[in-house]
Amino acid sequence: MEFDFSDFTNSYIDDLKATLDGLPRAQLEAFWQQVEATISTGGSVHFLGNGGSAATPSHSAGDWSKELKIPTLAHTDNISSFTAWANDTEYANVFAGQLATFAKPNDLVVAYSGSGNSANVVKGIQYAKEAGCRTAAITGNFNGLGGGKIANMVDVAVIAPTQSMERIEDIQLIVNHIVKEAVKAHHGL
Repeated sequence: MEFDFSDFTNSYIDDLKATLDGLPRAQLEAFWQQVEATISTGGSVHFLGNGGSAATPSHSAGDWSKELKIPTLAHTDNISSFTAWANDTEYANVFAGQLATFAKPNDLVVAYSGSGNSANVVKGIQYAKEAGCRTAAITGNFNGLGGGKIANMVDVAVIAPTQSMERIEDIQLIVNHIVKEAVKAHHGL
């Protein structure tokens, strides 16, 4: 069987277009409102993510701290702290441990997870809720799980309507850019 790169590429792009078309606009707006509320109360934003979804928090923190002037931390980036928590306790504590040091009530904790079920992200969101933080998740319908555990834990869940991990990860960065650009437009930045 011969591989047709053109057909493959068209299929990928068609699925990505369908996923974008089905992106829940009300949840996107609710996420933007969470960011605006965090800005108005002088809070910080904390990004969590696992696996492929660990790269978007780093990108997003760079964008948001520079362009929005909001204190933003990607808890995926401090490798010394990350590995210390993993080694000294367990991997599931890598985000909850860091949040225990940095998160304050009314901060916003955003979880990026393709499946919504990564134990470290789930524990991070649990800690954030207990600490009085706002919470959001950017996830997808991986394996038909509807955003996994975190979708039911957070204040706002933006669930990409696709079962493809790759398209979910594509959408995570797009959501970051939509919300960042909306904040900039709203504040005339």
